[in-house]
Amino acid sequence: MIVVTGAAGFIGSCMVRKLNDEGFSDIAVVDEFSREEKNRNLEGKKYTEKIHRNDFPGWLWEKYYFVDAIFHLGARTDTTEKDWGIFQELNLDYSKALWELCAEHSIPLIYASSAATYGLGEHGYDDRHDIVDQLHPLNPYGVSKNRFDQWALQQKAQPPRWYGLKFFNVYGPNEYHKGRMASVIFHTVRQIKATGGMKLFRSHREDYQDGQQSRDFVYIKDVVDILYWLYRQQPANGLYNLGTGKARPFLDLAASTFRAMGLEPNISFIDTPEDIRDTYQYFTEANMSKLREAGYDKDFYSLEEGIEDYVKGYLLEGRML
Repeated sequence: MIVVTGAAGFIGSCMVRKLNDEGFSDIAVVDEFSREEKNRNLEGKKYTEKIHRNDFPGWLWEKYYFVDAIFHLGARTDTTEKDWGIFQELNLDYSKALWELCAEHSIPLIYASSAATYGLGEHGYDDRHDIVDQLHPLNPYGVSKNRFDQWALQQKAQPPRWYGLKFFNVYGPNEYHKGRMASVIFHTVRQIKATGGMKLFRSHREDYQDGQQSRDFVYIKDVVDILYWLYRQQPANGLYNLGTGKARPFLDLAASTFRAMGLEPNISFIDTPEDIRDTYQYFTEANMSKLREAGYDKDFYSLEEGIEDYVKGYLLEGRML
């Protein structure tokens, strides 16, 4: 049996689909299942057990011998959340409990870290273990992810195989429930349908023109391919970046979304909201050399290819992965 936590969420539900496509149906899905709109992500997917996240540590303690691996993709991911207690409970204490159970019972663990750990990128975007203690995340979410990475690296008792994935800007189907945290592609399609145009955040730095703020955008289909590859190929344990290795401006992203809809770009700019302005990342770009050197050789979707697949295959059709 394979366990997926956060299974009703964006990346988790796409991982369940990937496992189904690879022939796995003996899957335990873990989440809190309180939002019906989010639970739609599990429709049509094959799994054998459905476990509330609060019950999962006890379930794992009793039934660990059934479990072949855990994809721990559940977390509080809201970068605007300020209540540290939520992150302490869900992103730290909960993850530590799963790690310790996996270490005790020799269960491989693949978990979600985040590129938010890199902060402003003062130390670059290298997934080296020796810089983790020097990183300065910009918000409590990023702090919680980095603190768990730090804790994991300090543990003598480890799962037999473990991988912490520093997700960069993931986009793709099944993110409709994420509200403000959904990708700019998702919001662009909604705005175009409603108004005919798209408003991007204005730059508040002299060294960046409006719309030239750049991120490493990675398509969800590449993400789940890599997660599955780690499970199957079992390279060296540790932290791994998960982006494309190529930063692209938000202006390119928005323009590509218009074109995928068969429209000419109609883009304007608004001020970045004050509650995120001081912690807004203007540039991220994953160094993907560690994963490549570990043997992953598949090409990534380009931004244009990923947007076309997402917009035409899912958003305009109302389909989910």
